[in-house]
Amino acid sequence: MSKRPDRHRPPDAPGMVHVYTGDGKGKTTCAVGLATRAAGAGLRVWMLQFDKNFEDAERCNERAALEKLGVTLIATGCNRLLDNGRFRFKNLDSDLEEARRGLTLAREVIEKQAHDLIILDEAIASVATGLLREGDITDLIALHRAHPRAELVLTGRGAWPGLMESADLVTEMKMHRHYFEQGVTLRPGIDH
Repeated sequence: MSKRPDRHRPPDAPGMVHVYTGDGKGKTTCAVGLATRAAGAGLRVWMLQFDKNFEDAERCNERAALEKLGVTLIATGCNRLLDNGRFRFKNLDSDLEEARRGLTLAREVIEKQAHDLIILDEAIASVATGLLREGDITDLIALHRAHPRAELVLTGRGAWPGLMESADLVTEMKMHRHYFEQGVTLRPGIDH
């Protein structure tokens, strides 16, 4: 197999801020697709997943594919699945600590300017669920604007008007129907 060309972004091309939001399926998938395209073009990709249980990496199949493409992928978050199969919605101190850890890592990677694409998966949802504050995300965008080398992608439900106004690209996934409503459970390779 031949080595991919190293086609990094020109230093004078500022990175844009992308927001993928909405109540429909596909926000992370959209970001993973962009990561795949960027990695295929020889760009350096860094992805952090907020609140996606770093302890249970084998349940997120996109991680395995991205790692094969050379994408740096970091997961933060604690297990939210209870023994009875239900989801734990209440935030514990450990959930908040993991979100803060992710925020610190995101700041560091933006400041280092060593990547061409930075994806902060579920960063928006982390605000909606109380793990982060709107100001945390606004500060990250301001930091990015001061160091605009990379494209910055934020995903998750619950984007607020100010965030959508500050982004260069906003895509909203709208759900019209979902097979979960028919009792279909998560399917490997399709839903996770």
